[in-house]
Amino acid sequence: MLKVASKATRQQTKLHNSRLILKNVYARGPISRADISRLTNLTATTVSNIIAEQISEGLVEEVGSVSIERGKPPTLISIIDNARLLIALDLSRDDFTGAVMNLRGEILAEQSEPIYDHSTRNCEENDPLTTVYHLIDSLLSETATNLLGIGIGAPGIIDIHSGIVRHASNLGWNDLMLCELLLERYGLPTYIVNDNQAVLLAEHIFGNYEETPDLIVIRVGRGVGAGIMFNGQLVHGHGSGSGEIGHVVVDESGELCRCGNVGCLETVISRPAIVKRAQEIARNYPESRLNEVAGSPESVNIDSVIQAINLGDPHLTPLLQDLGDHLGVAIANLIGALGTPRILLCGSVAQIGQPLLDIIEVEVQKRTLNARINKPKIDVIQSKPNVVLLGAAASLLSNELGLF
Repeated sequence: MLKVASKATRQQTKLHNSRLILKNVYARGPISRADISRLTNLTATTVSNIIAEQISEGLVEEVGSVSIERGKPPTLISIIDNARLLIALDLSRDDFTGAVMNLRGEILAEQSEPIYDHSTRNCEENDPLTTVYHLIDSLLSETATNLLGIGIGAPGIIDIHSGIVRHASNLGWNDLMLCELLLERYGLPTYIVNDNQAVLLAEHIFGNYEETPDLIVIRVGRGVGAGIMFNGQLVHGHGSGSGEIGHVVVDESGELCRCGNVGCLETVISRPAIVKRAQEIARNYPESRLNEVAGSPESVNIDSVIQAINLGDPHLTPLLQDLGDHLGVAIANLIGALGTPRILLCGSVAQIGQPLLDIIEVEVQKRTLNARINKPKIDVIQSKPNVVLLGAAASLLSNELGLF
């Protein structure tokens, strides 16, 4: 049966026009009303009326005029960066981190709360949801005015449309209606994205990749995951599981993964897996540069592993080769299936840098026809510590104000 598109109501049209104008002021301001009209194809009257409303709401302001050869100088409009504040949370780190941020993603206040291994948690005080409440309560004490809402970046499989954490193994969450719980408790609009998608949003919107609409970010640290973007839009996939490459089995005789499977990619190339293997190398080869750098096998961490690799420790060559091979296969599969020309690697393990990239590029070229015809650009990026907070903020600003 043919479906006929319904006509937009006057209120829907007004909301669309208001968001379109605010988006242009945000991205291009200070800007004149005439330039806004030209860029949006809206009438001068419509632009003037909506700008007047946004000024009365305290969202934008007039910031002077620009000189022109003839006629009255046009008054410029700019967004007020602190017109609305928002709370952003990063639940992917060893400690939960939250911040009060303005419309430009600038941090005005920041707090952290320790979390605990859910398998040993035996009281409500140590529950990660209680930790989220404590963190938000603390941030609200910093500001309780002009709040736009709450944005969250969290690990696991996230249904962004319903705000449900379908599965986050390291937090012990299954089908947790997180956004609904926070909305009921705080009365604030709340949005959640997977932490890897948050990194992708942050790099695309606040980073150096605004002009890159087709992009994959792969994060290799405590866990392994990918964020995927096509034509400037996040790809969520059926069941919101897009990008969960860390839980694809690569070694059926491997170690038990925290997700319950055996031999997932995460058990091979994540930071804990690399450090565990490197500690064993340090024990077996006391003369290694790794032991020299770390001081003892027990003191080996990802930083000492990277330092020893850069010093050319031959005992770490098999570890580096395996890491590059497995990551190269994962990237090759993504490129082969999606054809994405730009791949960004981030996270603590990715900071090995060029020695790792060299192995990955060989593996990708060997395994992917696409890569031999149109060589993809694979880069390691140094993400900011607050990158997930920025991505969570971007999700909130997009949903509530239509800025992106």
